[in-house]
Amino acid sequence: MTPQNLMLLPLSTPKLSIGCPILDHCLGGGIACNSITELVGESGSGKTQLCLQLTVRAQLPPSHGGLGGSSIYIFTEFSFPFRRLQQLGNLYHASYPNLIRLEPLEDIYVHGVHGAQELIHVLGDIEAFIAIDHTRLPVKLIVIDSIAALFRSQYQTTPADLKRRSEMFFNISGTLKGLANKYGLAVVVTNQVVDFIGPHHGVNGVRLGNLESLDTSGRQVSPALGLAWAHCINSRVFLARHEQSIEVDIHNAPSTSICSQTHRTFHLVFAPHLAYPSAEFVIKKQGIVGVSQ
Repeated sequence: MTPQNLMLLPLSTPKLSIGCPILDHCLGGGIACNSITELVGESGSGKTQLCLQLTVRAQLPPSHGGLGGSSIYIFTEFSFPFRRLQQLGNLYHASYPNLIRLEPLEDIYVHGVHGAQELIHVLGDIEAFIAIDHTRLPVKLIVIDSIAALFRSQYQTTPADLKRRSEMFFNISGTLKGLANKYGLAVVVTNQVVDFIGPHHGVNGVRLGNLESLDTSGRQVSPALGLAWAHCINSRVFLARHEQSIEVDIHNAPSTSICSQTHRTFHLVFAPHLAYPSAEFVIKKQGIVGVSQ
């Protein structure tokens, strides 16, 4: 293989389209297979919405931006939003009646996990599940929503616990990357944010990726799980949200009314061979959609 071919290799990796040209452009075509993509943001930023959207879109053939495959969705907190997934499934079936079956949820396998060690066992079961070829469509997408919830209270901040936590990070990410490479999967994990406290930009004073700082809802934040986890993923997308107060004229009213408007932004923090793009987006009935500037 020549150096020129090696440089082109990441660009030829199959991609799962988000379904929006604006956001796909930010990712160089979509969510890359054979790697781990992290979606990080505060609660309500759109992480779960995007993950649900991807599980349905994965069923489309590659000619329509999908992967022609089924999905495994691992959720780690709250109850799974089956109603929202059903709504998205119905909308996509109506848009692609000959490409997505009447019950798209039958090609999405959902499993709840509530601990890091349990996740390790489940990932082992998933490999056996994929190898047996037990599904109507081959598994092409694994979602973990969210990775941070598994480590919220299980580990303390002692050196020994931090070491064990880092070892668990590398165990989980190594298994996910192994599955991604062996079976040509896309892996998407969501992560939470914590308030950033410190005099310097970046995480613990170290800049990671394209942004000097991550800002959402008027505060500076950093991704949960720190630098050790940041080295376990291939790409990081930051979903930011900001509330803006605007004056609205009400017909026949003596004065204006103040309303709150949410602005959401999609930032590519880092990804192999991709420059920094960003785009505003909105959450609609049909999913997450980028907004033209």
